[in-house]
Amino acid sequence: MSSLTFAVQDATTMLRRNLRHAIRYPAVGLGSALMPILMLLLFVYAFGDAIGAGMGGGRDAYLEYLTPGVVIMGVAAGSMSTSIAVCSDMTGGIVNRFRTMNITRSSFMTGHVLGSVVQTMACMVPVVGVALALGFRSGATPLEWLAAAGLLTAVAFAVTWLSVALGLISKTVESASNKPLLVQFLPFLGSAFVPAGSMSPGLRWFAENQPFTPMTETLRGLLSGSEIGDNGWISLAWCAGIGLVGYVWSRALFRSTTKR
Repeated sequence: MSSLTFAVQDATTMLRRNLRHAIRYPAVGLGSALMPILMLLLFVYAFGDAIGAGMGGGRDAYLEYLTPGVVIMGVAAGSMSTSIAVCSDMTGGIVNRFRTMNITRSSFMTGHVLGSVVQTMACMVPVVGVALALGFRSGATPLEWLAAAGLLTAVAFAVTWLSVALGLISKTVESASNKPLLVQFLPFLGSAFVPAGSMSPGLRWFAENQPFTPMTETLRGLLSGSEIGDNGWISLAWCAGIGLVGYVWSRALFRSTTKR
């Protein structure tokens, strides 16, 4: 068999390992789904009437606006939890054991990334389900729903590679849990909860030029069946850039930390 075949087999083995960990310890996955659900309930029922009125609608209109932003926020938060798992493996000694085995080195990181993407996408199902139960209705076609799922997968894939790098530079699990907080906070400073145009000039400039705003606007357009303009291409460019930086950074860190 070719080296590519061995690499795929090893990555699949690592993927199964991470999925079994997720099944054995479901609290992490439930937490990834619970946080966006709580944010959805809080903003819809506590602030929905006031914010919706300010946007020219009501609670139902704000629910339509808020749901895509909460989903993007949930994907970012769920993906970044990978840093904790990677740091735990690096500091727990299991990677040294992997070094003694005849496996592809990169399969360790690939398994974490693929496992995290699967878990993150699965956790977004109940979030969307709660939004539908609250009254969210989408005008998207099946093709637009498929495109929305593809966008969320791309966001999860990109942010997870960055999360792997943050886990590799962390010396303890505690520090690995703190480093991703900045990335998890970025959707709050975008158009997830209120339009960027309603912000002060400085904050509006930042909101309009950070990665999660075009991602949110693209998902919002896909779910509502409206035009997304250039946001789709900008979102994909951000995903490609973040994913590439995370991948290259992770590879370099993993080589240096596991050098014999």
